[in-house]
Amino acid sequence: MAIEKLPLMNRKHTSLIIAIFLLLPFFTMAQVKSTAAFRLVPLGVWGGIDESNLSAYMLAANGTNNYICLDAGTLHYGIKKAIENKAFTAPSETVLRQYIKGYFISHAHLDHLAGLIINSPDDSTKNIYGLQSTLETLKTHYFTWASWANFADQGETPALKKFHYHVLNPGNETTIEYTDMKVQAFPLSHSNLTSTAFLVHTNNAYVLYLGDTGPDEIEKSQNLQNLWQAITPLIKNKQLKAILIEVSFPNEQPDKTLFGHLTPNWLMVEMNKLAALTGKEELKGLNIVVTHLKPPVKNMTKIKAQLRVQNKLQLNLIYPEQGKPLTF
Repeated sequence: MAIEKLPLMNRKHTSLIIAIFLLLPFFTMAQVKSTAAFRLVPLGVWGGIDESNLSAYMLAANGTNNYICLDAGTLHYGIKKAIENKAFTAPSETVLRQYIKGYFISHAHLDHLAGLIINSPDDSTKNIYGLQSTLETLKTHYFTWASWANFADQGETPALKKFHYHVLNPGNETTIEYTDMKVQAFPLSHSNLTSTAFLVHTNNAYVLYLGDTGPDEIEKSQNLQNLWQAITPLIKNKQLKAILIEVSFPNEQPDKTLFGHLTPNWLMVEMNKLAALTGKEELKGLNIVVTHLKPPVKNMTKIKAQLRVQNKLQLNLIYPEQGKPLTF
């Protein structure tokens, strides 16, 4: 029966149904576009000297409380700030003991693991993930009875067995216990030691977190180039939601005193190498979370200004704030 021959009430209802049917794909597309895959809660964002705000980022599949902690320089104060910012409604001890399912330590410098050590007496049983070299330093220099108590399950006796060392082998994807995420580790060059990048995966979405790293040219390394090659398909397929990468010093810092870190100029050198693999258009708007800025404030202000000027690739530069959640 034609619409115009229906009774008035039926014609109105039919028109409404048709309108909803026609608009439904647009609502569905908008809903999919706005759905984030990850939730990131920064517990610490600086590279020194404030011990209350050192590298630590809680990451979870969005909609869950099953987080991992990418580095652990600051925990207790960062969780407190997150609760103040309403990132969490649970008490701080619940966030520490129940929400954090494991620690991913990029390298064994104190500003990336001090919170893990200090909070260990009040923490719960969980895994500490890292490269063999990183875990070996934890085992022989930190969780020892000469410097602290051995809360791990290896090393000096007696071992209290609260934490379990889980070695990550580069090239292998590992399921993260008690979460919906998987991880792959990549070695990075950080002056005199090996740091780590963690590529975290849930469903078809990825986040890449880099610990401290210097540029390949200064470090005489191919580690960043290898990493860029690995993530190129993810960027082309729009699966990589964000890269967390450090910029520690302004451009005025001499190359000989970078000590395995990046400046705005060196970050953009590396981003241009990535663009050569993906195509420049693919990087436009990509979320780059800039981490590990080193105080004083005037240096951090200078870093941001220099990055703004040099951002020819139109990356979406994000500066995380302690305790304020981000979604990707």
